[in-house]
Amino acid sequence: MALVSKQIFVNLPVKDLEASKTFFGNIGFEFNLNFTDEKAACMVVGENIFVMLLQEEFFKGFTNKDVANAAVTTEVLVGLLADSKEEVQAIVDRAFAAGATPSIDPVDHGFMYQASFQDLDGHMWEVMYMDPSALEEQAE
Repeated sequence: MALVSKQIFVNLPVKDLEASKTFFGNIGFEFNLNFTDEKAACMVVGENIFVMLLQEEFFKGFTNKDVANAAVTTEVLVGLLADSKEEVQAIVDRAFAAGATPSIDPVDHGFMYQASFQDLDGHMWEVMYMDPSALEEQAE
């Protein structure tokens, strides 16, 4: 029996919750205020996809492990799918304008375009576009 989830919540530790909310708000994300307080913010990525930005000390309450310092260690790559190459670049440009740092150079495979950035805490975000017609050709 396959596990079927109705929603996904990615939890990320952040050092300054207010700065992170401002950063992601400037990129264009909205927040569910019903699940946002001084310790956590629920960022809406999609209809059933959320990123919980958790104040680092609050995040530590959910694990017995050390919390990775995302500025020096990569613990996760968060991938977002965009509708076009132009939208990929627009999202990444807004991230840089909001204070993001570069991650890796954009990669254009023709049928797929990827660009990335690191948020204020060093978490790596990759935004990509995949041409649907190329995917249909591969399926044939």
